[in-house]
Amino acid sequence: MLRRPDLSKFDEAAAGDPDAGVFGLPFSKDESSVVLLPAPWEPTTSYGKGTAGGPAAIRHASSQLDLFDPALSEHGLGAPWRFGIHMCDPLEAHRDWNEAASAGVSRASEASSLAARVAAIAEVNALSAQFDRSLEERVSQLLRDGRGVGIVGGDHSVPLGPLRAFGRQYSEFGILHVDAHADLREAYEGFKGSHASIMYNVLDQVPQVSSLVQVGIRDLCEEEFYRASEDPRVALHLESSLRRRVMEGERWSALITAIVAQLPAQVYVSFDIDGLDPALCPGTGTPVPGGLSFHEAMDLILEVVRSGRTIIGFDLCEVSPSAGGEWDGNVGARVLYRLCGAMLYGAGARDGERGA
Repeated sequence: MLRRPDLSKFDEAAAGDPDAGVFGLPFSKDESSVVLLPAPWEPTTSYGKGTAGGPAAIRHASSQLDLFDPALSEHGLGAPWRFGIHMCDPLEAHRDWNEAASAGVSRASEASSLAARVAAIAEVNALSAQFDRSLEERVSQLLRDGRGVGIVGGDHSVPLGPLRAFGRQYSEFGILHVDAHADLREAYEGFKGSHASIMYNVLDQVPQVSSLVQVGIRDLCEEEFYRASEDPRVALHLESSLRRRVMEGERWSALITAIVAQLPAQVYVSFDIDGLDPALCPGTGTPVPGGLSFHEAMDLILEVVRSGRTIIGFDLCEVSPSAGGEWDGNVGARVLYRLCGAMLYGAGARDGERGA
């Protein structure tokens, strides 16, 4: 997986170039150890729109980050950028399918007959499946090439195709799922590919997923609660329970150690930005009061590294630009950089291996 790009053409101490690649880096896909695939997709968002603009907002804000990660440096990788990180351009077909599916959702909500509504829903479901297959094929190729892969959404339905690709590459892995929502509905508003159904679909379609560990959940329906309780693969950590335990004297460090211990050796991180306090992501489509602080969430990711587990891939979803500001993209870019660094660390990247 690890590549050694030419470091002489980049000055990490200089001001970031907003016209360069993600994080202001000049590296091509071929030079990079981590390849990020934007997924500007949001037809079935059920409250606020805008998450299709998330990848662009993150990329734009990312150039102003300082690229030294002091927390990861304690584990020997303070400069993940040295191993190359590249974000691809979004596919025009994905934009077209998103527009067509969004129009289908509108037709379904405005349908004057049951038959018209059923037809519109079927069209949206077909486009969602087409989008999933397209991302699955792209991720499969990158994994065959030995790349680290991260998905940048878009709404939280986008990791289904990628996770099917990971299922072909790995015989067993777990998912660390940070979210305000359980996403365990069989369908939502008739849409099988809804962002509210992603983890139901993953458990149904990706048998290689041996455990789903959900953190920060604070908004779910009764059906989801009992589905999580009855499926031995699912460990549901409601935020209300975590907060109560902290108030009763348990340390956050001890809680996340126990949480990560429920995961197998290989871990995929599915990070919905609304798992954070909404003050950190005011533009996200379905904000919920409460949520993890930035440092709590980043320490949770670090705990995977500290435990000796390997992050094999990730997605970051539901970042949506706020009106009049770049805060959402700023926070999203910082989460993204930590995810890239944690995955690189698991692949063996260390500061002593600086390449050129």
